Amino acid sequence: MKIAIMQPTYLPWLGYFDLMAQAEIFVFLDNVQFSKQSWQQRNRIKTPKGLEWLTVPVLIKGRFGQTIEQVELRDPTFWVEHFRAFEVHYARAHFWQTYQQELYNRFQTSASQPRLAQVNCLLVEWLADILDIRTPMVRASTLGVEGKRSARLVEICRVLGANEYLSPRGSAEYLDLDQQVFEHAAIDVTLQNYSHPTYRQLFPPFLPYASVMDLILNEGSRAREILIAGRGATFSLRDYAESGLNPSEHV
Repeated sequence: MKIAIMQPTYLPWLGYFDLMAQAEIFVFLDNVQFSKQSWQQRNRIKTPKGLEWLTVPVLIKGRFGQTIEQVELRDPTFWVEHFRAFEVHYARAHFWQTYQQELYNRFQTSASQPRLAQVNCLLVEWLADILDIRTPMVRASTLGVEGKRSARLVEICRVLGANEYLSPRGSAEYLDLDQQVFEHAAIDVTLQNYSHPTYRQLFPPFLPYASVMDLILNEGSRAREILIAGRGATFSLRDYAESGLNPSEHV
């Protein structure tokens, strides 16, 4: 069984959902240390000035070392400003009217939760549904797993009965260093091979690596087809090392 494991991130990019779509189980790695100003709490949308950040305000003072699942929202009304940003910059997008009310409702519902991981997971589940991705999702914090770095990933695979771990390309370097950990557990490591597709987008020129919401609001029902179009054949760690490819900026 093939498994993918990713931190719960805010309104993720396309590659996140391609990874999910290829897996038989998707795990939100929410029991690792939170990193402020990371993809865990922010992402980008397309504006006339280029890609601009939307950041979820969270409580960090005096909470060094907290895990993602422990991070609390600082201001539960943040979503109002974020929705307004979408409204301003995507009013002319072909599918804004289609998703406007649902986006409003999903923002409001997810932000009623006290913790960042809850917000992220609820939004990811909704976006996956729009993209017709039916992969079961599990939170690592519910599995009772421990260990550092690759040891934790191996333990997640073991608990869920997975024999293949599909990873984003950006993790290739540290996975290569830890390859023996996976080999000892008889778990194959494969690396996602994703090239960002182009699509209809407001405010030329086209800029990749925005939130997947950019794709959905501009392309609607074609979003899944376009998302999958970026997928290439996966690499083994050895294939990757020999390919000379650089890691993606997203992980």
